[in-house]
Amino acid sequence: MAIETVRGKEVVVHFNGDRCIHSRHCVLDRPDVFVPNVSGEWIHPDRAMPAELLELAHNCPSGAIRCTNADGSALEKAPRVNTVRVRENGPLAFRAPLTIDGQHAGYRATLCRCGASTHKPYCDGSHAAAGFSATGEPAVSESAPLAQRDGALKVEPIHDGPLHVSGNLELISGTGKTVNRLTETWLCRCGQSAKKPYCDGTHKKVGFRG
Repeated sequence: MAIETVRGKEVVVHFNGDRCIHSRHCVLDRPDVFVPNVSGEWIHPDRAMPAELLELAHNCPSGAIRCTNADGSALEKAPRVNTVRVRENGPLAFRAPLTIDGQHAGYRATLCRCGASTHKPYCDGSHAAAGFSATGEPAVSESAPLAQRDGALKVEPIHDGPLHVSGNLELISGTGKTVNRLTETWLCRCGQSAKKPYCDGTHKKVGFRG
């Protein structure tokens, strides 16, 4: 799906349907700006202030919604703390300056951990139909505070294997607990690891194809 670009007087909204996981924050928080189930134009940037549009973008966990200033300059800024949130029975929600599979990917992305997405490494909502079950509250590991909590984060989907993540990262549970602090890790994306969200090599036994 092509990225939709809608220009307002002050802010340009970019919508990438391939990244959308239908969390519905946009249409529930500002149904006047993001108008669902209509024919024709459905995004109306001028109905909100720039700060309000930025908040809507930040509330989009998948990064499907991005905002730039009308002159093309950046409106969004990198977060001060890189995080990945483990969503209950759902994907891994990253927030960091991301490079995914060698491509710059913005500051937000939801990556598949059920193994069923047709848009790997991104989540496409297939976990619901697949009946994927995995806790969003993994066991807490002892970890020392990171010397630096921000900076570039690289996510490399290993061929038919896990997500190799390198960079400063805090792993957060669905209820906001810090589960681990890491500078390198391998996260399961086959959906069958016994140590979720971490990889334990099960992808080889089950013949996972990424």
